[in-house]
Amino acid sequence: MMRLKTLALAAAPIAAAALLTPQAPAAAQAASPLTQVTAHLKAVSTMVASFRQTDRKGRSLTGTMTLKRPGKLRFQYQQGVPMLIVADGRKLNMIDYETARVDSWPIGRSPLGIILNPNPDLRKVARVVRNDSQTLLVQVRDKPEFGTITLGFAKVSSAPAGLLLQGWTVIDGQNNRTIVKLSGQRFNVAVADSAFTFQRPVKGRKG
Repeated sequence: MMRLKTLALAAAPIAAAALLTPQAPAAAQAASPLTQVTAHLKAVSTMVASFRQTDRKGRSLTGTMTLKRPGKLRFQYQQGVPMLIVADGRKLNMIDYETARVDSWPIGRSPLGIILNPNPDLRKVARVVRNDSQTLLVQVRDKPEFGTITLGFAKVSSAPAGLLLQGWTVIDGQNNRTIVKLSGQRFNVAVADSAFTFQRPVKGRKG
């Protein structure tokens, strides 16, 4: 199967041309970009969205992403892909039902940890890559040995803190690039903790 190990570790922002969205309110524009991103992250307790993940070879998979802060995340792939990625609040788990293998590591070792942190502090680990009337790109290098993530936002007045997370680009510790684009984002909806559990694989049976 196409085993895209860098899924939750890598991804890319949306092109500005696609962001045909209303401009953020004046108060949001007055805040510094990093302050605005921090305010957005703190304002989002849950998020559900469709995603398209593209690896460095141009291969794509789709599915549904469910996020619940702090520390919980689920990438449910399209039907027929025997892989699942779940962060359960402590660890990020990559489950491959084809090989009956589970790989786990602390959330802090993933670039996505900044999104899952209940009290993100971007001042020392992030820099603004782009900031115009429609788009904000922020690169986070919290622990460069585990990779970097560039978050892409559209400026939308109705979104939390005036920002709509459109996707991200991650470059992992082996310099592999992964792009994730989001669509149909829904913020602060009810999400049960049971969404972040998973069935362990059994050899000879796909999940």
